[in-house]
Amino acid sequence: MMKAYKNDTEACEGLKDLSKNLKSEVSKIIVGQDEVINKIIISILCKGHSLLIGVPGLAKTLMITTIAKTLGLSFSRIQFTPDLMPGDILGTEILGEDRQFRYVKGPVFAHVILADEINRTPPKTQSAMLEAMQEREVSISGETHKLPDPFFVLATQNPIEQEGTYPLPEAQLDRFMFSIWLDYPTIEEEIEIVKRTTVEKIEDVSVITSIDELLYFQNLVRRVPVNENVLKYAVELTSKTRPKTSYATTTANNYIAWGAGPRSSQYLILGAKCNAVLNGKYSPDIEDIQAVAENVLQHRIVKNYKADAEGLSTRDIIKELI
Repeated sequence: MMKAYKNDTEACEGLKDLSKNLKSEVSKIIVGQDEVINKIIISILCKGHSLLIGVPGLAKTLMITTIAKTLGLSFSRIQFTPDLMPGDILGTEILGEDRQFRYVKGPVFAHVILADEINRTPPKTQSAMLEAMQEREVSISGETHKLPDPFFVLATQNPIEQEGTYPLPEAQLDRFMFSIWLDYPTIEEEIEIVKRTTVEKIEDVSVITSIDELLYFQNLVRRVPVNENVLKYAVELTSKTRPKTSYATTTANNYIAWGAGPRSSQYLILGAKCNAVLNGKYSPDIEDIQAVAENVLQHRIVKNYKADAEGLSTRDIIKELI
């Protein structure tokens, strides 16, 4: 049963405790990757989606299945391949024994969707996710079907192999709140990973919350107040990424072909609100904007040839802008 909170201040403390307990449970299975897990938690609490980029074997799939299990959410994995069709994701209509068509739901109808190697399927199939990610619904044969609430898409992408892959459309990239980079574990972490995964018994996790409580906390994040100066900073930071505009910096004019859109400003504020609460604050400051800026902006900025020629990464550009 969901705990009753007297006010939003007490609820913020409850959300902070939930995050701490979630990380504790996930750490039974996942070694390290604390910052990645933290960003996924923020994304879920902000009703956002995340794109995970990392080489194979970094436990991307295990991480999200563990988080889904700990939150008591239904989970569905979709393996994106070149022959995957939109109907394989959304579902399709079939002719029943009564000679009437009925809709059979696809794997997208789950709380947590793992879109594994999302860039391995053609744009037509990738676009099938657009309505689901933005409107949280699916349209089939003129009928609209609501997706479960909460609904969260975690897509993975391999940065090494580019053969047989398709660039994600900018419109789809913009649907992701965060782009999260996974690094290799440290030597100590890898030793612990090997210890845990080469024994007979592997620990399991417990469910620590309910769907109703998670929905409550998602709405709580949106009620967190924001000072005008923080709001202005977020919008101006986004504006700085747009070359040849009045707010553009020298860095943007020299190295960026296309800047971030208004959705970036929205996600900067939402992410900062959640980051503030998880760190014991009741309103975000500029540091909270900066804490989520890289993950919000790096997949929304398109570098130009000069940046590539000088070996500048999108991360480098964002750090300069901040």
